[in-house]
Amino acid sequence: MLVVGFPAGAFQANCYLLAADAGHGCVIVDPGEGAREGVDAALREHRLTPAAVLATHGHFDHVYSAAEIADAHGIPVWIRPEDRVLLSDPLKGLGPELAAAFGSVSLTEPRDVRELGDGPLELAGLRITTGHTPGHTPGSAVFRLDSDEGGQLALTGDTLFAGSIGRTDLPGGDAREIASSLRTLLTYPDDTVVLPGHGPTTTIGRERATNPFLENGGGMS
Repeated sequence: MLVVGFPAGAFQANCYLLAADAGHGCVIVDPGEGAREGVDAALREHRLTPAAVLATHGHFDHVYSAAEIADAHGIPVWIRPEDRVLLSDPLKGLGPELAAAFGSVSLTEPRDVRELGDGPLELAGLRITTGHTPGHTPGSAVFRLDSDEGGQLALTGDTLFAGSIGRTDLPGGDAREIASSLRTLLTYPDDTVVLPGHGPTTTIGRERATNPFLENGGGMS
C-alpha cells in the first residue's frame, strides 16, 4: 500500500493520500488549508487518480480544500452526517472567541457530498472500514485499512494523537463520548499504525502504554 502524508496550513493538519500502489486510484483524507498544492504534487509523482475525499471530521483545518479538490476532479466528499454542516458553515465548529479571532471563513459545500455510515467503503481498490468516534466533534470518524504486510492502519483524525487526544471544549465536543471512542480505538491490535490528524505517526500499543491522557482502558486522566 502507498501512503503519502504531509501537514498543511497554519494548523499543520495532516493530509493523506492512500492507494494500493503507484499508478492506481487513491483516496484523499483531510485536505485542509493549503493542501491543494501538496495533493497535486503527490498525484503527479505517484501517477495517482483520485477517487474520493474522506473527512475524519468537519473542522475547517481538515476540510478547507475539500470542495476545491473534489470539484476539480469530479469526485465525492465523504463525511459523517453530524458534521456535514461544517462544510459550508465552518465557524459553527468554533466557539465564539475562536470565531471572532478568525473572522470570516467562507467555504462552499462540494458538489457531491456523501454521508458516511458505519459500513465499509470500497474505493480506489481499497476496502476501508469506517467507524463513528464522536467526542472531538459529533461526526468524528476513524478509517481503517489492512496493509500489505498484514497489519492495519487507522486514520484517527483529531480523536487520538501521539501522546495526546482531541480537545472537547469546542461546540459539539463531549468528554464522555471521546472517552468511549478511545476505548473503542484501544480494542485495535497493538501493532495498528495510527495516522493522526496532527503530529507524528504512532501505534495503538505505544499509546496504550505511554499516552498520559489514557488510563483504565481508554478513560481520560
